Amino acid sequence: MMATLHLLSHSPFNDGRFASCLQLLGPGDGLLLTGEAVHALRDGTAPRRELDQTPATNALFALLEDLQARGLDNPPERVVAVDYAGFVDLCTRFDKVNAWL
Repeated sequence: MMATLHLLSHSPFNDGRFASCLQLLGPGDGLLLTGEAVHALRDGTAPRRELDQTPATNALFALLEDLQARGLDNPPERVVAVDYAGFVDLCTRFDKVNAWL
């Protein structure tokens, strides 16, 4: 099975990319939130509830620098915060990388 790492950088509140990405997550796919997309991790928001409902087979990641820049210092337990070196490592661990531009 080919696993894909999905890269989301746009706010989950502005357009349909976030919802479309979640619908297309396959078993074993990962999701890396960067830039404004880390706002999906804010407590009490619809995007956060949607993330919380994604299957455990989908790994969730967030870029540490973007979390810190937006005051999200306490991401959900299942979200792995990665630095830029970790970002590069993730891109090599998955079979494909899909950037939601």
